[in-house]
Amino acid sequence: MSGKNSKVIAALMIGYTMVYMDKTMISTAVIPIAKQFSLNTTQTGLIMSAFFLAYSCMQIPGGWLADKVGAKKVLLFSLISIAVTSYLFGIVGSLFMFVGIRFLAGLGHGGYPPSTSKAIAENFEPHQRVLAQSGILTTTGIGGILAYTLGANVIEWHWRYGYYMLGTLFVVAFLCVLFMLPNDQAVVKTEESVQEKMPLSQTLKNPSVILIFIILLLENVVTYGAMSWMPSYLTETFDLTVAQAGAIMAVSAILQIIGSLGTGIILTRVFVGKQKQFIITSAILAALGIGGLIISTNIIVAVICVALSGMFIVSTFAATASWPQKIFPEEIIGSASGIVGTGGTLGGFIAPLLIGALVNNAGGNFSVAFIFMAVSLLIGAFISLLVKD
Repeated sequence: MSGKNSKVIAALMIGYTMVYMDKTMISTAVIPIAKQFSLNTTQTGLIMSAFFLAYSCMQIPGGWLADKVGAKKVLLFSLISIAVTSYLFGIVGSLFMFVGIRFLAGLGHGGYPPSTSKAIAENFEPHQRVLAQSGILTTTGIGGILAYTLGANVIEWHWRYGYYMLGTLFVVAFLCVLFMLPNDQAVVKTEESVQEKMPLSQTLKNPSVILIFIILLLENVVTYGAMSWMPSYLTETFDLTVAQAGAIMAVSAILQIIGSLGTGIILTRVFVGKQKQFIITSAILAALGIGGLIISTNIIVAVICVALSGMFIVSTFAATASWPQKIFPEEIIGSASGIVGTGGTLGGFIAPLLIGALVNNAGGNFSVAFIFMAVSLLIGAFISLLVKD
């Protein structure tokens, strides 16, 4: 990999790390927020879901903008807007404002994933893109480690300080992308290039785009369901502090890094041309780990199940999220990534609210929620058999 490409990967990873730190840190922040403002799980679920509703709304426009005005401009706007909303979240003090600020944060987040895919397509050869995308997706684990260690410990001190810190880190990420990512390729205005641009309506007619949209929706019901509620499960079931639950989740985040990196390596060296088989295998292993949480009453067994299920959930997601880089042409990669990413973020919107309601209706028991998550993951995995490579 060239020096230029290394800088591209580094810049995108720094930004993505902050994006995932923000997504993850809210799951620990809502614990003291709920206590301070007497919120139930449905209300805290609303705070988390508002973010993903806005995130979903911005995925397709974000991808379209990346195709039209260039990835770097959209990435920079995303990072600075998230910095502002992070500072604001640390200031406000009502359910209405918490929901509103997280909604605005979701709008900022929405442009980052499709613009990252566009930046990869602009700077890497086709055979390098899956590995590059998988490498960047390791930030799910890195961001999680930061959220569950640094973030959780600052939140233990006071949740407001956690968001002041987060806003500052986003400013740093903004500067890294500004100076390390090459300027966007000039928008080509020749008649030939205009003809090569595929309209959004044509992208939507591609069956594989719609199928991956559905798969990512189901996978992210699980990904963000676990991210949003696992700290609450650990603190309530085993009477742990936020910092203790964060330490357990950090172990899971480390294994998520291994899972994401391993996915890129395995798909390019072992499971070459066998993306579907890998997705199904990983989903089954993740579902078994989730199932272990249903029957576990021992903290050690629970930690093992949380860690292993987290690793295989991320492996399943990484294999699916990197798929568009292999099967879609460069001229629609931004739009296609935005569309399929919308499915993922809709899953993120559904998960906190639905799982919060399931837990409430079960009197605080998480078993029904875990069954729902495992089944969703398996259905999504088997739908992958319908995708045309």
